[in-house]
Amino acid sequence: MKTFFDCIPCFVHQSLDSVRMTTTDEAVHERLLREVLRTLAEMDMRQSPPAMAKRIHRIIREMTGQADPYHDAKERFNRLAMDIYPELAAQVERSANPLETAVRLAIAGNVIDMGVNHNLSDEHVHEGIDHALDAPFEADIAAFGEEISNAANILYLADNAGEIVFDQLLIKQLLAEKVTVAVKGSPIINDATMEDAETTGLTKLVKVIDNGSDAPGTILEDCSDDFRRRFDEADLVIAKGQGNYETLNEVGRDIFFILKAKCPVIARDIGCHVGSLVLRRSRSTIMKEGDSHAKR
Repeated sequence: MKTFFDCIPCFVHQSLDSVRMTTTDEAVHERLLREVLRTLAEMDMRQSPPAMAKRIHRIIREMTGQADPYHDAKERFNRLAMDIYPELAAQVERSANPLETAVRLAIAGNVIDMGVNHNLSDEHVHEGIDHALDAPFEADIAAFGEEISNAANILYLADNAGEIVFDQLLIKQLLAEKVTVAVKGSPIINDATMEDAETTGLTKLVKVIDNGSDAPGTILEDCSDDFRRRFDEADLVIAKGQGNYETLNEVGRDIFFILKAKCPVIARDIGCHVGSLVLRRSRSTIMKEGDSHAKR
């Protein structure tokens, strides 16, 4: 997905939020803002928003000397998610449709996105759970379940710390032995890394790899050779979050995107309302299937 004009103010706000987490020195804030504005003025709008965010957050880390500005926030939301996990697991277990409930709760975890909401609170997470369980959900869960059953090798692209605890509910429905989870190769915003996977027990449930990249999405040309091989060889790819949607929706392979549409740009591109729960098959797959039907 390309970068839209409406993304530019978000980059600026995100930059200021991030640098203010690491220092109160307004001189540093000003230097960062000026550098980010220069970078934005030169950006290629044909690239995805995560490509630009990657450049901005490298600038932030370099200027502040902080390798992981969101580290404390990630630990906080990992703990919160682990605390409420037993009740969420019980809800899935007693559900009449465990797969749908697990998908809904995985989407609830997608609210833990500090790139969109820097002032995220525990209350926001609990509200996200309530909303995800009750909101309308126009998704073909049966078709998703069929694809899961037919896949022997599933690659699950994780999004944020804390959220990866919610993902475990869905991973268990997929059958953990079939799943490999990919986290980010190094810190970027509050995206999950291998440290978060270990902290939350995800590494005890499934095989976890990192993608070798520090982009808040999955930019394939930035990823490691091992990750790209696994991506190509997977029978099914499940991608969490807006960043993965922005970077992979036009890739020519079978992907199911699971996310909450948290901004107007994403909602418009998907064709839904802001706040909608989304389980969406990749556009390229749908187009290929349409071509196939047309040729019959």
